[in-house]
Amino acid sequence: MNLLADESVDKAIVVRLRQDGYNVLYITEMSPSITDDVVLQQANDQQSLLLTADKDFGEMVYRQGLVHTGIVLLRLAGLTTITKADLVSKVFDAHASEFVGAFSVIAPSIVRIRH
Repeated sequence: MNLLADESVDKAIVVRLRQDGYNVLYITEMSPSITDDVVLQQANDQQSLLLTADKDFGEMVYRQGLVHTGIVLLRLAGLTTITKADLVSKVFDAHASEFVGAFSVIAPSIVRIRH
């Protein structure tokens, strides 16, 4: 599974998902400061799930109706970086295939997947 991690994603999460065997491209390493529209287009062009902590992508999908191949929104404020990476790793282990084509939210006590 291919993932595109937005700049808002902690590097520790990217590193952990790579260790778990996911192909993760990281905007911070490729094209820092590009617009959200370009990030979403890159994810779509690469048939990658977009991993982000930026709520603007929800606006783009639900209000603007933009197409996506799958978005995973991380709502993990207040957790340590290591805790975030562990949680995301566990959730991807359990639900990765369900994220394709869905708008999903990972929070400390809930995983929400909407197709």
